[in-house]
Amino acid sequence: MLNHEEIQQLNEKLKACQPREILEQIVGLIPNIAISFSGAEDVILVDLASKLTTPPPIFTLDTGRLHPETHRFIERIREYYKIPVEVLYPDAKSLETFTRNKGLFSFYEDGHRECCGIRKVEPLEKKLKTLEAWVTGQRRDQNSTRSNLSIIELDSTFSTESHSVIKVNPLTNWTSSDVWNYIRSFEIPYNELHDRGYISIGCEPCTRAIRPNQHER
Repeated sequence: MLNHEEIQQLNEKLKACQPREILEQIVGLIPNIAISFSGAEDVILVDLASKLTTPPPIFTLDTGRLHPETHRFIERIREYYKIPVEVLYPDAKSLETFTRNKGLFSFYEDGHRECCGIRKVEPLEKKLKTLEAWVTGQRRDQNSTRSNLSIIELDSTFSTESHSVIKVNPLTNWTSSDVWNYIRSFEIPYNELHDRGYISIGCEPCTRAIRPNQHER
């Protein structure tokens, strides 16, 4: 596991690198790493990984509330790149108890924390316990809380006293324009919801198309 000083040195070394270079160097440095694919713009990570000599494994979260278009897109990515995509699911018993007691739309009344916890956080947490590092498509321009995002960092959300996990963000310095220039230039597949004005794509009840000039998050 990299220590704080090594992480700082890596950030300095990688700050001028393109995402593919970042991914290539990190995968060579940390073998026990996987890419998180949400079924949205982070398809770029899958494309970049497919060009590596030894691509890292890819996983995605199926919360049980995804758009049908997202399900189709994930299958299309499997077929297009000829790669396995591991699908993580919520714990069936916890989800059954939750929906039986609170229904399918309780988050409209009491917030998203419990629903997201069961559908997203717990399965992701379980997966990350098996890894040294994971790769995300997060970027600084997505919202103000990510303005200080680093290329590589200790994941304070999912690290514990007994297990630390590193988060790698190769697209940190890219903008939405950079992302779409790449997608169009290399003609890679993307989620059809983007063509309908959806930018940030997650669970169907919590995702909506945005108006022109409205921030993506």
